[in-house]
Amino acid sequence: MRRIIEPMLGGTALGEAFEEDRGYLVDLGLLRRDGAGGLVIANPIYREVLPRALASGPQDSLPRIAPTWLDPDGRLDPERLLDAFLAFWCQHGEPLLKSAPYHEIAPHLVLMAFLHRVVNGGGTLEREYAIGRGRMDLCLRHGGVTLGMELKVWRDGRPDPLAEGLDQLDGYLAGLGLDQGWLVIFDRRAGQPPIEARTASDVMPSPAGRRIQVIRA
Repeated sequence: MRRIIEPMLGGTALGEAFEEDRGYLVDLGLLRRDGAGGLVIANPIYREVLPRALASGPQDSLPRIAPTWLDPDGRLDPERLLDAFLAFWCQHGEPLLKSAPYHEIAPHLVLMAFLHRVVNGGGTLEREYAIGRGRMDLCLRHGGVTLGMELKVWRDGRPDPLAEGLDQLDGYLAGLGLDQGWLVIFDRRAGQPPIEARTASDVMPSPAGRRIQVIRA
């Protein structure tokens, strides 16, 4: 299961997944072969349950987090959410990465655990993922606020995914009808400085002119 579900969530190729593994998950009803090609999660319930289950370890390990992302009227403030996430990631990211069950998508699971805490009881977190796209897309809805995010990983031997991410995020935000969003790039290359030293955020325009908050973590 791990050889297939992990790359599906991370948007990478299946790699060493054997035919019997793929067939087993299809027979189990967890996956199905899409008519357009490729494996997909069988239904919306499983698409929600799988990442929630995998993020439960980091989520159970989260410290108490005050909802500083809310304004005085109880509305989600994206700028406050950004500040809260950056502070959370710098302080707790490293130990929480070790609590995630799937190493290759550990940053995705930790971020989702944090966002589950944000939307708990007051919003939803929707996910889009597929084999080979090299990314995971998230849509956070809270009250009247909708925030689109794209998660990418920078691995050894690969170029900086910034340009590709900005272009891909344009398409995702267009589908959501949004003119701004987040691009989160997790640097998983060997020899990088500690998380608190390499985490940074900046605003950049996308190719279509959307306002993108680029977060390097």
